[in-house]
Amino acid sequence: MASVLVPVAYIIIVFGSLFIFSYHSRKRAASRIPEPYFPSHPERNTYVTLLQKTDPPTPEVILKSALVRRAIADVLRVIRIREDKPALQNLLQKGSVGDDLWNSLLAAEKEMEAEIVEVIAEANSFVDGWGPVIFQTANEMIANEKMRAVFEHTVEKKAELEIRYGRKAQNTATMAPITVTMTPSNSSSAPVPRVPTTTASTQPTNGVTSTSDEVSSDPESSQPGTPSKSVCSVIPSPLTEH
Repeated sequence: MASVLVPVAYIIIVFGSLFIFSYHSRKRAASRIPEPYFPSHPERNTYVTLLQKTDPPTPEVILKSALVRRAIADVLRVIRIREDKPALQNLLQKGSVGDDLWNSLLAAEKEMEAEIVEVIAEANSFVDGWGPVIFQTANEMIANEKMRAVFEHTVEKKAELEIRYGRKAQNTATMAPITVTMTPSNSSSAPVPRVPTTTASTQPTNGVTSTSDEVSSDPESSQPGTPSKSVCSVIPSPLTEH
């Protein structure tokens, strides 16, 4: 009988001690405040400081600018949370990170929700209906800043690639733009003179035989609106490349 009670008592003591230890550790972890995912929010602190300034009061233009900078910082933080959350959740399932980091991310997500609501309310206090638009403006400014950074570092990137590959980039020749000028002809067609009919035996002074088929004797047979040969040689073509 004693040989049966000893192993049972041993199992009870072991599992009981493990249960008590896990209970106290969870209680201690729940009572501990997780470290903030983002250490500080300087843009929000700057806006609050400018808003509370009364002697002299801060101009409205500066307050709006500070609010836009605050919205830009909020957008960047929301983007970072959206990018980090799936990866952190995957690492948490694998056991690579602890619950503290995950709880810190969840707390930062709730904080950003309250921050967005507050920024929208502040924007509507300046201009009615500006709240939903301020974050669109922040997104456009972020995109412009990224594009400007790319253009500013183009020369450095080019030099780095030249050093890496040991080749110097060749400057491609740029073609000058071709300007096409439309020159409509507004001049009226010259009247066709009436030339008397000449026979084949008639010899003009220049030694060239003229026939009646080359020049019509009837002015009505000529097409109206068609300029003469001399006028066509003077008027430029409608499509003239300069």
